[in-house]
Amino acid sequence: MRPAQTELLSPAGDMESLEAALRFGANAVYVGGETLQLRARSAAFDRERVLKAVTRAHAAGARLYVTMNSLAQNGEIEKAGEYARFLKDAGADAAIVSDLGVLSAVRAAAPDLEIHLSTQASCMNYAAARVYRDLGVKRIVLAREMSVEDIAELRAKTPGSLELEAFVHGAMCMAYSGRCVISSYLAGRSGNRGRCAQPCRWSYALVEEKRPGEYFPVEEEGGMTAILSSHDLNCVRILDELKDAGVTSFKIEGRMKTAFYVASVTRAYRMALDGADVEACAAELELIKHRPYSEGFYHGFLRENHANSGRYAHGAVFVGNVLGWEDGMLKVRQRNRFKVGQTLEILRPGPGAVSFPVEAIFTGDGERRDAAPHPNEVLFIPCPERAEPGDFLRRRESGET
Repeated sequence: MRPAQTELLSPAGDMESLEAALRFGANAVYVGGETLQLRARSAAFDRERVLKAVTRAHAAGARLYVTMNSLAQNGEIEKAGEYARFLKDAGADAAIVSDLGVLSAVRAAAPDLEIHLSTQASCMNYAAARVYRDLGVKRIVLAREMSVEDIAELRAKTPGSLELEAFVHGAMCMAYSGRCVISSYLAGRSGNRGRCAQPCRWSYALVEEKRPGEYFPVEEEGGMTAILSSHDLNCVRILDELKDAGVTSFKIEGRMKTAFYVASVTRAYRMALDGADVEACAAELELIKHRPYSEGFYHGFLRENHANSGRYAHGAVFVGNVLGWEDGMLKVRQRNRFKVGQTLEILRPGPGAVSFPVEAIFTGDGERRDAAPHPNEVLFIPCPERAEPGDFLRRRESGET
């Protein structure tokens, strides 16, 4: 299977997120495997889950990519080749790599396995893109530092068979295309080996050389001290610009995010790509938990050059998973507190979120409750609107953390 003319590529750190990505409109999903993936082990798919993920994605008409994009050590090259053979046999649609040694090992061990070049390789010019193509790369995941004009020039000077992918949403870090040594220095955990402690999001103070122990706060406004904390990328308003520049795969960051986050972001971008009002899509993205938004470097600089406190804002709270609906009664797995008298919304694929008042809450034994304070408890709520398993419940509530 080849990707659609315009591909929406979503992340998955577990099977729940994979299902959410597929249900809410992803054309492809990327996951981390057991070898050389750049996220915590909790987000790694073992071989059995990779097999299940491939089967599930293909059944939904989507593609499944597996990351092998950390920098490799000597002892991992042979393992990379063996794992590439497994991915090919499993039916994975591509391996995402950054290390030249890994690229070579994958090509030698599984020459028919498609290779996508990770953004960590920092490919940002047409000459490098041509070299990678000659080495067997099918797709370039563009360096995050490129502007729209840079992408258009690279596209014009490379073969059309070389696909271009770009990040459009999610966390931005202080690194150059994701490569950073701050975590290694401060925490002994290498971000280039998938163990980043995210020290760029910590708060810092200034110490003068001759005044040890005397800390001066670094503030821009409002008591802000998180001077290294970056923005979150949000490109929902410039998808057409990126498409015109030659990007055919739009990538959402977030393999460590929840299924609710994956569903919410995938849905917003699916609607935008399908022609929905872009401001309505942008409003949906304001509801999820996020740092201040930016369009990154696509226009050569950070347009939204406002101060960043490092705090996360949100306009809605995830309160439950829909497990089923029958005869006007919604079956829900509670995830965050809600109570009688509040208004909830059903988040489902497509435009529009249906709201309804919580008039009563019942346990499986028929006990009536005024509130739902216990995570993962299965409850029943009267609801006139039909909902399906895989939908989510949210409650509008602005806040900052």
